[in-house]
Amino acid sequence: MTRKNTLATLAAAVLLSLSLTACKDTKTLQENEQLKAQVSDLQKENGQLGNNLQTVTAARDALAKENEVLMAKSKPRQTKRSKTKASS
Repeated sequence: MTRKNTLATLAAAVLLSLSLTACKDTKTLQENEQLKAQVSDLQKENGQLGNNLQTVTAARDALAKENEVLMAKSKPRQTKRSKTKASS
């Protein structure tokens, strides 16, 4: 009788541990799916930010060139003004 109780208790413990393991596996699978979705979203966002960075960099470079042109145009004007001020 004691042997039957021990076997029954052991069998119950094995069944409970298997069911708990199955629950943990299911929970782990759900977490993995959520993490995969988050990684996918982050990769898309990273791609968009990379595109935005290229656009902003190109705009900055264009503005730098425009600034250089404007600075070059304004230098001769400043020298003309300084000559007129010196003569007066």
